[in-house]
Amino acid sequence: MLFRALLTAPLPLLVLGAQPLNRRQDTASSTGPGTATATPASTSVSAPPEVAFTLVSSNPTAFPLTEIVATPVTHTTQTLDWTYSAGQSATAVGSLAPPLPAVSSLAIASYPELDKLPATDSPEVKQWIQDVANSGITIPDITPTVAEDCIFSFDDGPSPDTPRLLDYLSSQNLHTTFFVVGSRAISRQDILQAEYMQGHQLSVHTWSHPALTTLTNDQIIAELGWTAKVIKEITGVTPNTFRPPYGDIDDRVRAIGRAMGMTAIIWSEASNHVDNFDTNDWHIGAGTVSASGVIASFENILQDATNLNSGFIVLAHDLYQQSVDLAIGYILPDALARTNPKFKLMSIIECLGEPLANAYKETNNNSTNPPPTGINQSVSYPGASASASSSSSTSSHNSATNVGVGNGGFVFGLVVAMGLALLA
Repeated sequence: MLFRALLTAPLPLLVLGAQPLNRRQDTASSTGPGTATATPASTSVSAPPEVAFTLVSSNPTAFPLTEIVATPVTHTTQTLDWTYSAGQSATAVGSLAPPLPAVSSLAIASYPELDKLPATDSPEVKQWIQDVANSGITIPDITPTVAEDCIFSFDDGPSPDTPRLLDYLSSQNLHTTFFVVGSRAISRQDILQAEYMQGHQLSVHTWSHPALTTLTNDQIIAELGWTAKVIKEITGVTPNTFRPPYGDIDDRVRAIGRAMGMTAIIWSEASNHVDNFDTNDWHIGAGTVSASGVIASFENILQDATNLNSGFIVLAHDLYQQSVDLAIGYILPDALARTNPKFKLMSIIECLGEPLANAYKETNNNSTNPPPTGINQSVSYPGASASASSSSSTSSHNSATNVGVGNGGFVFGLVVAMGLALLA
C-alpha cells in the first residue's frame, strides 16, 4: 500500500531532485491566476501536447511556460545565499545535533566513482555487509529482478538550481524533505549543508540511483551505505529514512534498509489504487510532457486528494531547472493560495508529528521513536545508534509500503527525489 493522504491534513513539500538545463528569460504567455494553456517554443521534434489548467495563483517572477521546455536556454547559475562554517550548530535539529563537520577534510577520493554502482569489495562495504548480517533482521531470499531496457543518466541533486528552490522555501517559511543522491552530495557539499542547516529533512536516495530490486544484497548495502556515509561526513548526521529510486522496492530491499536503520518512504497512491501522486515533471527534459501537462497533473492530484483520509506526499523533482521553475513559479504558489480546502505544506517528519531531530540517527529519541525491531545497536554503519520506527509489510516485488502520513494532515511532499534523468 502506497502512502495515502487527505485534505484536512498538512502537506509535506514535494521532494525535489535537480540537474541544470537551460533557459532564457522571456515574456510569459500566462503567469497569473486563471485558466490557460502554454504554447511551447518551436522545436525540431513533435512537442508534447498542451493541457488546459486553472491556477489559483502563481509567482509573479515565474518563468513563462513557453520557456519551460525540453531544451531551454541556459540561464545564469544562482549562487547559494547561505554558507556555513565548521563547528556551527544546526539549531533546527536541536541540542543533540553534532557540530557541522569541516567539509574541507572530506576525502573525496575514498568514495566510489560518481553515478556508478559502487563495488562491494571495499573495506567499508564489507563492514556494512557484516553489520547487516549482525543486525538480527532476516533478509528475504528474493532473486534480483532483471531491469528492462531503458536509458538512464544520473544527474541528481543537489544541483545548481537547488539554491533557487531554497530561496523560495525560505521566503515562504516552508520546509521540505530532500532525498539525496550520494554522488551529487559529494559534488555540492555547500548546498547539502544549506538544506540541513535551514531545517529541511534529509533522506537517503542511493549513491547512483539504480532500481534496487535489480541488485544483489551486497550492492544494495553499498548504495545505501555510501550515501549515508557522505551525508554524515558533510552534515554530521545520518538520515534514518531512504527512498528507493523509481519507487522500486520489495521485502528484501525493505529488510536491508531496516537492518541498516533506515525506513523506506514512497509517495502517495491515488484513491483508485492505480495512479499515484507523481507530477511527471521529470518527463519535461525528455520532451514527452509539456509544462502545462505537469500543472494539470498536479491539479488532478489535489482533486483526487479529496477522496483520501490522511495527509499525502506528492513526488516532484529539482532534477531539472524546468522542474524547479514549475515548483517555485506555479505549483507551490498555487497550493499555498488555495483555501477550499487550505493546504499546509511541510516536511514528511513534520507531517508525522515528529521533531526534526527524529529524522537522524544521532539525534533521534530512541525511547519515543524506537529503532526497527531486531536492529543491533552495536553495528558500525554511520550513526547506527538510532533509527526511526518502521511499518512492516508482507508484499513482494514493487510493493511500496513504508512510512505512512498521518494526523489527518495534508502533506504536499516536496520530497526531493534526485535521480531520474531523461528517460525512466
